[in-house]
Amino acid sequence: MANIKSQIKRNRQNLVSNARNKTVRSELKTRTKKLLAAVEAGEPTDELYVAAQKRIDMAVSKGMMHPRTAARRKSRLTRRLNSAD
Repeated sequence: MANIKSQIKRNRQNLVSNARNKTVRSELKTRTKKLLAAVEAGEPTDELYVAAQKRIDMAVSKGMMHPRTAARRKSRLTRRLNSAD
């Protein structure tokens, strides 16, 4: 257990940010999985693709993901989507 006041506060902040980041990551994975499942099934994917991209961009804006990581993920999703056509 920390004895320093600033570290005690930092631990509290970490708990809050970890919970927030966990929800963002979970939502991101869910949207991606739904998109890939629709691609495999041959279903329409326009809305799912937009939703997945939106979640990736939101993760970047919240500082949870590096912009280049987001660009790479969006690129891979786009390639997967286009190869299915």
